Amino acid sequence: MKYPSSCRAVMFDLDGTLLHTAPDLADAVNAMLTELGRDNLPEQTVANYVGKGAENLIHRSLTGTLTDRAEAALFHMAHDSFTRHYTRLNGQRAAFYEGVIDGLNELANMGLKLAVVTNKPSRYTMPLLERTGILGRFVTVVSGDTCERKKPDAMPIAHACAQMGVQTAHALMIGDSINDAQAANAAGSLCWLLPYGYNEGNPIEQTPCDGYIQTIAQAAALLRAAA
Repeated sequence: MKYPSSCRAVMFDLDGTLLHTAPDLADAVNAMLTELGRDNLPEQTVANYVGKGAENLIHRSLTGTLTDRAEAALFHMAHDSFTRHYTRLNGQRAAFYEGVIDGLNELANMGLKLAVVTNKPSRYTMPLLERTGILGRFVTVVSGDTCERKKPDAMPIAHACAQMGVQTAHALMIGDSINDAQAANAAGSLCWLLPYGYNEGNPIEQTPCDGYIQTIAQAAALLRAAA
């Protein structure tokens, strides 16, 4: 387990880290597929497709692979459908993971600045944070369309740190996937990963990072002990 030097800020991924959003995403994907005359997908399959933004989720749901791209006309039709359905369903069945609220409270009590850094587009990120009542806890929110590039690029992490007035070496990223670890490390931040989220179907223990934690509450306790 590695600890950030003089930690001043903690950044969080959203889907699979703060909130279990797979039920809403699966509902929207399956409503889209139904409109297109296609078979629905199991919720776990949709969860395995989460991680690189809504556009990739749609391509993956259409092609059944993590890498293939749907034909352009089909994708645009699917994108319009998904956007309409997810705008309605976003946050309806989303739920906090165990330890999230306690962890956020403890980190705030320690005087640390908090941020969200997600690949989710802002049209979904901000309403979700508002509907779940935690938007006001964060100094800044970096969505998938805030910067020119998404995680695993370093740009969103660097942008969040700049918004908080914190050097990347003094910030910790907490996430659930290789995208979080690669983005943080490329930006010069450490990353701790959780086991319960969406890592494109891969065991989190096989993902290189700076530490593994069970809950955000545990992360707060570790940071307090190390302070």
